[in-house]
Amino acid sequence: MSSTLLVILISVGVVAFFVVAMSLTLIFKGHNIKSEISENENMRERGIKCVIQETRELDNELYGSSCDVNVCGGDCSSCTTDAHRK
Repeated sequence: MSSTLLVILISVGVVAFFVVAMSLTLIFKGHNIKSEISENENMRERGIKCVIQETRELDNELYGSSCDVNVCGGDCSSCTTDAHRK
């Protein structure tokens, strides 16, 4: 067997393993893994915030911005830095 074919077969096997592992997580837990800070209750309980939310809080303290830090609710996917700077 050529080395190229062996590398391709190993790569396909590794990808298939991870697809099956993610599927089993979804089947047994009933939901996707909550890796986003805004979705994960444990991260929020520990006080972990996304960088954009921390930047907004610092901007409010330093510049007296009228931006409400809690508007996005920690949803980092909707955060933008430029929209909240003076």
